[in-house]
Amino acid sequence: MKDLNTIIKTIQKFRTEDDFEMTLLAVCPNSEAVLEAAVKSAAINNSVMLFAATLNQVDTDGGYTGWTPATFVDKMQSYREKYHCHNALYPCLDHGGPWLKDKDTLNKLHFKATFENVKKSIEACVKAGYSLLHIDPTIDRTLKEGEIIAIETVVARTVELIAHAERVREENHLPEISYEVGTEEVHGGMVDLSGFERFIMLLQEKMESKGLSHVWPCFFVAQVGTDLHTTRFDAAAAQAIYQKLAPTGSLAKGHYSDWVENPKDYPRTGMGGANVGPEFTAEEFNALKDLHDKESALLKSMGHLKPSGFMEALKNAVIDSNRWKKWLQPEEIGRDFEDLDTERQLWLLQTGSRYIWTAPDVVETRRILYDNLGSILSDPNCYVVDRIVSIIDQYITQFNLFNSSSYFK
Repeated sequence: MKDLNTIIKTIQKFRTEDDFEMTLLAVCPNSEAVLEAAVKSAAINNSVMLFAATLNQVDTDGGYTGWTPATFVDKMQSYREKYHCHNALYPCLDHGGPWLKDKDTLNKLHFKATFENVKKSIEACVKAGYSLLHIDPTIDRTLKEGEIIAIETVVARTVELIAHAERVREENHLPEISYEVGTEEVHGGMVDLSGFERFIMLLQEKMESKGLSHVWPCFFVAQVGTDLHTTRFDAAAAQAIYQKLAPTGSLAKGHYSDWVENPKDYPRTGMGGANVGPEFTAEEFNALKDLHDKESALLKSMGHLKPSGFMEALKNAVIDSNRWKKWLQPEEIGRDFEDLDTERQLWLLQTGSRYIWTAPDVVETRRILYDNLGSILSDPNCYVVDRIVSIIDQYITQFNLFNSSSYFK
């Protein structure tokens, strides 16, 4: 399997020499169903696939998926075998940086403690065989409200974490890995093009001074107009960023590419990659809600069945987790969940469900739901997985990834 640096160089060659454009898809594996669907889609489409796991999702403590980096990679490989997937699958770390794990923020850790936690997580990712590490030290909880972290500080911490990852890799005699840097968030101080350009220049200088030029990042995360609440990709901004990055050998990667209105513009403007996650969670939620509705209809004709209570268990788990509060708008802060309008409640359940798929009540009621439907559906889990596959397939098509594995043998 070729490393991602080589893949990026090949994509750039296709663009400049062969007039062929491609954007890599990074699926955020926020549940087992999403991970299975992504591997299945890669197999069906003979496509390269990236898996961008955050420290909240996958970490040494199991994250909210229950996976450590090692068990996550093992699970990915088990689905590779199930679907006879012979394509390149790349497990990746997404947003590896201080205070980017919710627990560190909630526990109000000081910088040294959260930075050490990140180093331990990176070490686990390297040893587990991750292909790409997104190094993102753009948050600093020690700053005053409204104060933006200095780009020089971001660069210094980025290089320190890359150097740490390289020491771990070399000490364990592991293959080369690739790196992704930067952020799409305003708090990184790189939201405008001049700041972005300065970040590139300072990073080049720092990495060269530390003898790390040989591991220059293949991806830079950039602000291209999308976030969790906006879905219009800024093609003009992406093209400008491409012009800045292409001479360095790197390409841009977009985060929050969910429900994007103009996905075809990603490859056209030179975007090297795009992360998608919440959209797949929402589809898993919608598929399960549809199964719950089918169960309700089935119960009318089969009175001996005990209702699963799945949707009630899911709603209670999301509310009890308190993680729905993370996504409240300013005018909603302080309000109870039930006081929000129905549409907002549904959105928060869709978005927040990824945090509680492994909650015991949710797991048990989901099992009962599947058992109840077993008499009319041969495989309810397959129904859910295939619903997610259908969404992933749209990105495969729009990003020109169908049969992409054949280009990187």
